[in-house]
Amino acid sequence: MARRIMSLPRLWSSRVFSVELDGRSAPLYFAIQEKHRGEEVPRVFRNLQTHERCYSLFVCSSDRIQRAKFYGELRDKLLKGLPPECDFKPMFSFLPNVKDSLIKGYFVKDTSECSIPTERVFSDLMQSDPVLVCSYSRGEDGRLWTQQLWSCAESQRMEMSEEYYVVPIEAPGYHPSTLNIINSDVFYSFEEAYEVLQKQSDKVSVLQCGDIIPESKAVLELVSQRPEARHKPDFPVIVIEGLDATGKTTLTESLRETLGAALLRSPPQCLSPWRARFDQEPPLIRRAFYALGNYITAEQIGQEAMQTTVIVDRYWHSTAAYAIATAVSGPVCNLPSEGSEVYCWPGDLLQPSLVVLLTLDPEERRRRLRGRGQGTTEEEQELDHNQLFRLKVEGAYRRISGPACVTVDASPSADQVLQQVLLLIRGKCHL
Repeated sequence: MARRIMSLPRLWSSRVFSVELDGRSAPLYFAIQEKHRGEEVPRVFRNLQTHERCYSLFVCSSDRIQRAKFYGELRDKLLKGLPPECDFKPMFSFLPNVKDSLIKGYFVKDTSECSIPTERVFSDLMQSDPVLVCSYSRGEDGRLWTQQLWSCAESQRMEMSEEYYVVPIEAPGYHPSTLNIINSDVFYSFEEAYEVLQKQSDKVSVLQCGDIIPESKAVLELVSQRPEARHKPDFPVIVIEGLDATGKTTLTESLRETLGAALLRSPPQCLSPWRARFDQEPPLIRRAFYALGNYITAEQIGQEAMQTTVIVDRYWHSTAAYAIATAVSGPVCNLPSEGSEVYCWPGDLLQPSLVVLLTLDPEERRRRLRGRGQGTTEEEQELDHNQLFRLKVEGAYRRISGPACVTVDASPSADQVLQQVLLLIRGKCHL
């Protein structure tokens, strides 16, 4: 028996909706309510021509891995299937102040003369995919707008039990994506990250989540048993963080030689064969992969730190900073405020003794990158042409606690930077 509505999220009428127009400015927010009290038309519906129509699509599977995988595929399906007159933007639906209540989707504006091709695409999606479709109707006076859900049975529009009007609402005091960051974009325990990849390697997941990732099994074999969390290593552990071309490699090698220390890198070398594969996956799966890399690195640190000082080229700070900056669109002020739990160190991950964050003028960093002529990750390429993304990564770095980063200017000569960092190490680690 077909369901009347596909996986309708709880408390639908209490939800807030947001549309991201360009990824740089603040989202446009609106809500739905039973009665209209003279509110203005929400900004996203203003200045539309009479024949223009609006829709929203939300991924509403109860399985979060299925949601992540299908949301990654939905954009391609819309690009391929929708008429060229359609434009769509990222959209969120969430319950204010309720963690893990956010669902992702797209807001579609159709400027074509005929709605049939567009609505046929939506109908086809609803037959096989975990998608909830809403349409927005303009009242006869052109001012009032209502939201309607589509039926899964006949793939036709269906009003809710009561008529809900679309009304503007004030922006919340946080970006909505922050509701779902914990153990989704950033992982805070070994078990949470392990579970995501375990589902991708388990044959049962074929029934639950569609395609599996065979490489997950190989990764899990590297962490088949939970690494022992050594919260207090015998010797100091110094992490060097920073964007590409800030001098991390030069500094870490110099510290290794000067201090007679062991040098480790994160992600660990043992994950290299699978990085390209997981970089193609949705954020949930990709972040779980890199989170497990931190725990592998932690186990290596624990073993080395029983005998000598350990230098680590990147660690959890990098994983978290890039993930947070990617998850939170818009300006830097959309990042979770300082002191937020999203910046807290995972309770079961070995903590370093000192974290040094190398900073560099953006133009000088680009000059160094050009001089290297090496390939970079997609996120590093984003840093090169998107100043806003770089500022958000740096902002997230500086807000992480337990331990916090100590910032060092990397623009002087390599030897000067080394001497400054050695002073920090001697002062904080008593070496």
